[in-house]
Amino acid sequence: MGAQEGEADWLSAEQRRTVRAMAGYGAPRSSIAAYLRIDVVRLNALLGAELDQAEADANTKVAQALFQMATRQNNVAAAIFWMKARAGWREKVEIKAVVDDISRMSDEALQAEIRRLDREIQTVEAVVVEDALSIEDCRS
Repeated sequence: MGAQEGEADWLSAEQRRTVRAMAGYGAPRSSIAAYLRIDVVRLNALLGAELDQAEADANTKVAQALFQMATRQNNVAAAIFWMKARAGWREKVEIKAVVDDISRMSDEALQAEIRRLDREIQTVEAVVVEDALSIEDCRS
């Protein structure tokens, strides 16, 4: 059952602005409903379309700002984020265990190969951690 025309007229202009801002900033609908002292079902019936629009407007503004940072301000982090999020770029980590027939390897050679692969995995883990830290730096 949808909301009847004019049912949300009890909202003041200030409340409506606050609700749109909350939706745009990503506040959960349960928080918006609590602010208005109504339940989520009623909130969605009364203002669902308006909240959807506020969320879309906010996402559009952020995407526009990110795009401008990536294209006009030469922000490399923004460009990389855009390419990963929108163009499907992915970090490629490839570890190949290239060994001869391990049944012919001595115990010492096999242990040496295991140590080598462990070092390679640790190197990849360190790079992943560094990338995660640099992403955190971009958020600051």
